[in-house]
Amino acid sequence: MSILLDLGSILLGLIAWLLPLINLGIENKVKNKNWVVLSVASISACATSLCIQLFTTNSWDKSDWSVDFIAYVSLVLLVVTIALNAITLVVYRKSSEK
Repeated sequence: MSILLDLGSILLGLIAWLLPLINLGIENKVKNKNWVVLSVASISACATSLCIQLFTTNSWDKSDWSVDFIAYVSLVLLVVTIALNAITLVVYRKSSEK
């Protein structure tokens, strides 16, 4: 299971790097309305990758309750942050369509 988490973390980290490169490579930056989506997705992928690493480290050492606490707090922070960013994107997309 740890190998799958490591691979997922690496894949998400690579996605986090790839999305800004896609943003930078777009020719017409003025008309590109997806830059915000790609940026939020990149940050979310990076944060998820780091959270996976915390849980992988947590699985190695079960003797310290503070490691469990930090891992679960990071998960809550990650989920709430991604949800808030998704809501913000939806609200701003709807307001920009008007």
